[in-house]
Amino acid sequence: MGRSQAVPRGRDPRFGPDADDAGCTILHVDMDAFFASVEVRRRPDLRGRPVVVGGVGPRGVVSSASYEARRYGVRSAMPAMRARGLCPHAVFLPPDFAAYTAASEAVMRIFRDVTPLVEPLSLDEAFLDVAGAQRLLGRPAVIAERIRRRVAEEQRLSCSVGVAPSKFVAKLGSTRAKPAGTIVVPAAQILDFLHPLPVDALWGVGERAAETLHRLGLKTVGDLARAPVSMLRAGLGEASAAHLHELAWGRDPRRVVSEHVDKSIGAEMTFDTDVVDRTVIRRSLLALADKVGSRLRASGHVGRTIAIKVRSADFRTVNRSRTMPTSTDVAREIFETGWALFQALGTGDQIRLIGIRVEGLADAATASRQLTLGEPERGWREAEAATDAVAARFGRSVVGPASLLGRTDLRRTENHPHSAVVPLSDPPTPS
Repeated sequence: MGRSQAVPRGRDPRFGPDADDAGCTILHVDMDAFFASVEVRRRPDLRGRPVVVGGVGPRGVVSSASYEARRYGVRSAMPAMRARGLCPHAVFLPPDFAAYTAASEAVMRIFRDVTPLVEPLSLDEAFLDVAGAQRLLGRPAVIAERIRRRVAEEQRLSCSVGVAPSKFVAKLGSTRAKPAGTIVVPAAQILDFLHPLPVDALWGVGERAAETLHRLGLKTVGDLARAPVSMLRAGLGEASAAHLHELAWGRDPRRVVSEHVDKSIGAEMTFDTDVVDRTVIRRSLLALADKVGSRLRASGHVGRTIAIKVRSADFRTVNRSRTMPTSTDVAREIFETGWALFQALGTGDQIRLIGIRVEGLADAATASRQLTLGEPERGWREAEAATDAVAARFGRSVVGPASLLGRTDLRRTENHPHSAVVPLSDPPTPS
């Protein structure tokens, strides 16, 4: 969804918690400045101060900014250098995704206490279908207020809730309820809510699409809704034109899907300075592979396809993948395949970013895996599982190869939400 600059409607009485919520059984709950709020929760001395998570390195980007920092124009995905220029007195903190994941799990448990129909979109937001919870808990707006209160009391965090007949409108509502508010969009007033919004409030309208629509003279959602579909088709193409036309009229038939299976699990890192040293690249790839393996095992998945992403200093990006004979969740196997893919590139370029991911995921409990000739029945998988148990209790920084001791640059990345990394074992000697 695009970034709308519209004035929030949270104080508009037509869309307040007391509005008619009949049929508005879809909730979108969005945590407020989630990563920054988790940091403030554990460091109360930061309360009231501008806090920025991410942007620690010269090439880092902002992952989250407190509302105090946002007053200076700091936003998520903003380059670190710009954020520091806008708010030099802000407190900049490295991301701690283990803490954010734990907080997310606690919040999602609150959601599932309300309804089993919870569809997480990320660590800090989810759709809920509360149609079946009304008899026990009350009307949708009351349930929304109950959720906000429980999150505040039990987790000392705040969230905003959109209540609407559809997912799309509910998500728009939570955005305009921020911070710490609830918006109800009655079924009869969906167009009153939607049509004054700028076109970039619609899902699928990024910067380029917004520029195209503006050139066509379409500034608001209402303008787009009333425009001939043929005009939209000429500017945006068949699929986008049909999609945006439907959304502009508030039509979104998608249901809340409680079971969501990741298509891939990966991690990537951007180096603070371009890297040409292949030893550094190997270590980085191993660290990332360890993180991916850990996440696979934690999620109960295995995958057959290993893919790498390499971005050079001139921003040229290359992706390569290889499908394995059997599925895996073993960091060693993921690394060895990824490193072979990298070596096959034969590039001597300076590297700006490197990443690795596992695709073609399946349930680890049902996926078959055949031992190769000469492979011991117990080995890397058991060793890595033991490492997971140690890390769960003491943190991943207590387990790692001697070659990475003191290498804090390999234990964090700022552009991917699953990338705090410490590998299990040293990579093999380069050929």
